[in-house]
Amino acid sequence: MSPTVAVLGAGYAGAGAVQRLESELGDDADLVWISDTDYHLVLHESHRCIRDPSVRDSITFPVEEIKAPSTTFVHSEVTGLDAEAQTIELADADDVDYDYVLVAIGSATAFYGIPGLAEHSHTLKSLDDALSIHEALVAAAKEATRSNPATVVIGGAGLSGIQTAGEVAEYRDEHDAPIDIVLVEALDEIFPGQDPSIQQALRKRLEARDIEIMTGDPITEATEEAVIFEDADDLHFDVLVWTGGISGRDALEDSGLDNEHNRLSADDTFQTSDDRVFAIGDSALVAQNGDVAPPTAQAAWQAAEVAGQNLARAIEGRSLKSWRHDDKGTVVSVGEDAVAHDVDVVPFVDTFGSVPARLLKKAIAARWIKDISSWRRAKTAWPDL
Repeated sequence: MSPTVAVLGAGYAGAGAVQRLESELGDDADLVWISDTDYHLVLHESHRCIRDPSVRDSITFPVEEIKAPSTTFVHSEVTGLDAEAQTIELADADDVDYDYVLVAIGSATAFYGIPGLAEHSHTLKSLDDALSIHEALVAAAKEATRSNPATVVIGGAGLSGIQTAGEVAEYRDEHDAPIDIVLVEALDEIFPGQDPSIQQALRKRLEARDIEIMTGDPITEATEEAVIFEDADDLHFDVLVWTGGISGRDALEDSGLDNEHNRLSADDTFQTSDDRVFAIGDSALVAQNGDVAPPTAQAAWQAAEVAGQNLARAIEGRSLKSWRHDDKGTVVSVGEDAVAHDVDVVPFVDTFGSVPARLLKKAIAARWIKDISSWRRAKTAWPDL
């Protein structure tokens, strides 16, 4: 009897791994793909929908367009994983028993116990989140006036926060909307932990777009109308977006597997404390030379291929391959502009922006779309990326 191999999640890690597994396994296993969305979202471009919801057509791809006909797809939310019973619990479908499973259900937003923050903020973890921010932005702008502009506060000045601020600014300028934008970061500089050259390049572009930046003062509470800081005066908002940090999903809480805050601990083969359970992407803490792989799209893309190979090797009783993340640099958009850092494109230049960075960011997204779908779809999506 053929083993059942389940893949949980339709993000970068899940979609990429499904395609690799189809290639590796052929007819030697029953492949089951489970996700709470019936499409793959190019998540690192989802912020574009804050400005223009029609972009969704360019960055979402139905699972039927991605998977082989022989792969079974189950459209349901994963609510639990019982490693001992080898069972996946689903919200509105029958439980699925597995022989091997790859966990790639992504992450949840971390609110760090800040009172009121989860209740009063928007997050950016899905297409629905981006569309919800757009709707809130439109409503706030409609009620605002030049003498009493709407205030959009974005908490967290990492990648998502910066890109969100840029899209809000594009919406404001395209619609001549009376909106003030404030980007808040608890640490002393935006894009924390990154090289000062990209931090300063991003700051320059954000400030040029009339985005106020507040750093070095953490939010301690959020009410229905304002965020409260440790030192600064309360800041009124009409729209609050929180992009700070990630945590694991509750579905993994009682899995019986080694984890930290519901993110599964995995070695560099993606194998967890149970040798029939593999974990990848934001769902996992994948060991990397004393550290863990970063929770980025780039890392998930790279890992998916090796994870698919290793699942096939485990079924066949072969030794598993180790994976090392190869950091190919960073590209961050600020509306229609972008900044690239530490990418091997422009010789002897660590950080650059303008047209070369913008084209590079579009090319990265287009390449992924080509890999997951087709060159035709990548070409069609190009103007919206």
